[in-house]
Amino acid sequence: MMTVVIAKNNEHFFDSFTKGAPDSVLQKCTTYFNNGVTELLTKQKINEIQEANDGYAKQGLRVLAVAGKVLDPQAVKDPESLDQQEVESKLTFLGLTAMYDLPRKQALTAAKECRRAHIKVIMITGDNGLTAQTIARKIGIVDSNNPVKVVTGQELDQMDDDSLRQDLKQEIVFARMAPEQKYRVVSLLQEEGHIVAVTGDGVNDAPALKKADIRVAMGKTGTEVAKEAADMVLSDDNFASIVAAVKEGRGVYSNIRKFLLYILNSNLPEAIPSALFLFSGGKIPLALTVMEILAIDLGTDMVPALGLGRQAAEKEVMDRPPRAPQEHLINKKVLLKAFIWYGASASLLAICGYFLNNALNGHYYPALASSGFDYRQATTVTLGAVIFCQMATVLNCRFETETLFTHKNFFSNSLVYTGIVLEGILLLCMCYVPFLQDIFDTAPLNLASWLFLFCLPVPLVLLDEGRKYLLRKNQVTS
Repeated sequence: MMTVVIAKNNEHFFDSFTKGAPDSVLQKCTTYFNNGVTELLTKQKINEIQEANDGYAKQGLRVLAVAGKVLDPQAVKDPESLDQQEVESKLTFLGLTAMYDLPRKQALTAAKECRRAHIKVIMITGDNGLTAQTIARKIGIVDSNNPVKVVTGQELDQMDDDSLRQDLKQEIVFARMAPEQKYRVVSLLQEEGHIVAVTGDGVNDAPALKKADIRVAMGKTGTEVAKEAADMVLSDDNFASIVAAVKEGRGVYSNIRKFLLYILNSNLPEAIPSALFLFSGGKIPLALTVMEILAIDLGTDMVPALGLGRQAAEKEVMDRPPRAPQEHLINKKVLLKAFIWYGASASLLAICGYFLNNALNGHYYPALASSGFDYRQATTVTLGAVIFCQMATVLNCRFETETLFTHKNFFSNSLVYTGIVLEGILLLCMCYVPFLQDIFDTAPLNLASWLFLFCLPVPLVLLDEGRKYLLRKNQVTS
């Protein structure tokens, strides 16, 4: 509640005015003002006022009660002598004022996005319970088709932690909450293993902000206390900005994984030639030289990998549940996808290219070419096979579940295609520029070898498109 005391003059009936929540103000009132006449405030009249208050609240209106009081003339002249309890007692009820705070258009979309992203939004407010429930339904914080439990601060004080934990698992709205009660809700959510973000703008939000894992204060309407307690300040006071940040963060995290997936998968086709040489006792010469491996790692892979870092977030990025805090960036799924799905297929094709080129030149196991032009050409085919497989892999890595073959997806991210073109140019230079041939031990390729290389990306892309189709189909059915 808030009370102001004014100097009495002929234009005023009262010396003090009090505003606040209807329940709180009515407890302080003994009379009410009716058409210029002060009458006794009966229980029946209180019920009528409360019914009117509930009617406004059900419409999502914020309701304040206003009351007044005639003070001792001497007390008004000496404000320092006023006692708050005395001023705010035996008041005369004057009426209700109902206000509508129009929700922002972005709020409804933001709430839907949170539901998609498996992020639970809980409203904790100082408003009336019915008002809070109506607003929560209108902006989509709670499902309009499901029953919603409204818990007031007084009710919360009567609940034990176990009961509150059970209530937090369902659709719930908290109303008429004090700072310590907000703090308790945040603490229990954290104990249940949730990562809790709190937004607030007032002094009474500071304890909950301090306790939260992610602390967000309002920049325009926020108090200095709230801003000091927060980690971030929203310059536009828009809840939708938080949701946009979540989407951006998920996109960045996904791109880092795509980058790592692309970089890691070439390690297997680079390692397999050394393994074959070792386990064959030298009967299978090295299919890739050290300089050719460096050409892949430090040359052809760089620009496409950077292109993956600029990949726009996928449409379904907000359909994924939040990842566990203890989940590693490189997990079992990433390693299996990099080395088994992408890496193994690239290794198989690269080694096939090596043996195929040897066969075209008349060399068969165990008498494979180990020196001279034929050997250099065979290693060049292996190098080209790894590079062309990497071209397919960078296209596959762009989308986790979406298909590449839509106009919007295929022609987006020019940096990836720039990287693919540069990969091709570097391979041509290593094949046909004499001083680069000497550095990388490469040789010009024949037509059959080039046809083999250009065909390699096709099955790799189609196979991965099939995998993504199955993933999308599984998501729809589940």
